[in-house]
Amino acid sequence: MTGVLDYSKGNSIFHNMNPVTKIIIALCICVAAFGADNLLFLAGIVALDLIIGIISGIKEKAFSIFKGFVKISVFLFVLQVLFVRSGNTVFLFVTDDGIILAAKIVLRLMGAALPLTYMLTVTKVSDLSNALVKVCHVPYKYAFTITTAVRFIPVFINELDAIIEAQTARGVEFDTKNAFARLKLILPLCVPLLMTSVKKADSSAVSAELRGFYLRKQSSGYKEYPFKAADILAIILFIAFAVFGILM
Repeated sequence: MTGVLDYSKGNSIFHNMNPVTKIIIALCICVAAFGADNLLFLAGIVALDLIIGIISGIKEKAFSIFKGFVKISVFLFVLQVLFVRSGNTVFLFVTDDGIILAAKIVLRLMGAALPLTYMLTVTKVSDLSNALVKVCHVPYKYAFTITTAVRFIPVFINELDAIIEAQTARGVEFDTKNAFARLKLILPLCVPLLMTSVKKADSSAVSAELRGFYLRKQSSGYKEYPFKAADILAIILFIAFAVFGILM
């Protein structure tokens, strides 16, 4: 899933929305996903997420993210089914309550995670931080911390890939199909990854200070983020969607 959080250029309705509107939309979908208790409605949320991805012009990336979450969800589904013992037995130790609960957890995970990743994909990180400061009046240091954490996720993934490639060149076989053996090989790489991450974080902190990080105020940004009619309409619709999800 390398690069899935990188900004994708486009001119879709979601690209042109106010960054704060995108945050509200993502949060409303998350509230609906965790508030609803109906399997069909939860499945509909996942379908809505995929439709949003297609409308945003990031179809390939949306389905790539979806496939990544499906792999994680399969593991969570099996794990949940194994540990739930209530309900009627369907097969061996698998119960109907376990299957239903596992399905709800998986659908909630995908329904809530997909819109958050889409928001980052169709929004520039700089616009996200500046909009939080300008519109939401969030102190710049907190907005910067949030967006920097998001920005460093693909950096850490690339660093891990580089370390794995270096170890592969030295004869370490990471292409094993045994998941436990692969995990055993990856765990020792956490130390060099942590060291490189600390160095990058330290250099970023020095660069921010040299550029006057502590002098930044709410009025420092030149770009404005006004709410348009489409933003207001989208906010109303998705708040109503979140309320409907809670009532479900």
